[in-house]
Amino acid sequence: MIDKTVSEYRQVIEQCKELFEKKTKDYGTAWRILRLPSITDQIYIKAQRIRSVQEKRGMQKVGEDITSEFVGIINYCIMAVIQMELKDNDALEIPYEQLEPVYDRVGEETLDLLKNKNHDYGEAWREMRVSSITDIILMKLLRVKQIEDNQGKTLVSEGVKANYQDMINYSVFSLIKLNYIKND
Repeated sequence: MIDKTVSEYRQVIEQCKELFEKKTKDYGTAWRILRLPSITDQIYIKAQRIRSVQEKRGMQKVGEDITSEFVGIINYCIMAVIQMELKDNDALEIPYEQLEPVYDRVGEETLDLLKNKNHDYGEAWREMRVSSITDIILMKLLRVKQIEDNQGKTLVSEGVKANYQDMINYSVFSLIKLNYIKND
């Protein structure tokens, strides 16, 4: 079953990366101006919209469905991890060709985390509701906000990066459950 999950994960991340590439070519890396808490808040807005649409039983006034919001969460989480690695004095504008291998590395590191957790939890996510996954993402966002408010200090908890990676994985799970994967 893990081989199926790895394949599905890679397909979802590849589709997210295609959008990331197009948006980078359209907008450049304007997101580099954002401080980490601002990226966290962007992710929060997307997760909150998903929950709002779910609570309204799919009734929405904005044309984008929730799959696009999960894709946005994945891409913003990857941007956050990249932003954590870059220094304030690094260039704001980074060519896509330079970002692509970093995006791929973050995706693979996150996949490694997924494999380890899937081993221990036995793919329990496949039995979860997408609405529960949304709630977990929101909980993780509240944790990140608290860690950020504490200047990154934790006593026993995993750090911000691990929470971003968990949100990536939960968003991938949701997209798999929502049949987001496009068959070529």
